[in-house]
Amino acid sequence: MIFSRPKSVPFQVEAALSEDLAVLSDIHAKSFAHAWNGDELHRMMQESGALMLVARSPGQDRSASLRGFVLIRTVAGEAEVLTLAVHPEHRGRGLARALMQHALFQLYSDRCDCLFLEVDAANAPALHLYKALGFRKVGERKSYYSSGDGDGTALVMRVDLR
Repeated sequence: MIFSRPKSVPFQVEAALSEDLAVLSDIHAKSFAHAWNGDELHRMMQESGALMLVARSPGQDRSASLRGFVLIRTVAGEAEVLTLAVHPEHRGRGLARALMQHALFQLYSDRCDCLFLEVDAANAPALHLYKALGFRKVGERKSYYSSGDGDGTALVMRVDLR
């Protein structure tokens, strides 16, 4: 369900800060073969319509507490997930779900109509999450990803917020 309340979890979701970018770049590099560096993340974070949220463990030094992040861009009432990454040591704990639920709520509050994303067809955990959040497949791009498991097919998915 799109707007279900996130379960009580031992981390918090909040807006990313510029000071987070070095750690977020490292998390991205541990999550993707073609990762974005801190300068690229900073540029995207500064763009009009950008929403960047982090998941962190409370009560710790900020940089040591960052566990994952989502970066979304909104244009003309439609949003797109540019990236979602969780540190490999912290996967399977509900961080990606919490990041997405917070993002969906924020986008709804901002009167966004829908959210799109692309996901590797071979990424079963991500597909399970997105389907559970109400996303549906609206297209695919064959041989989109140059590395990874499977044939590199990207599924284009969408969830309506209105």
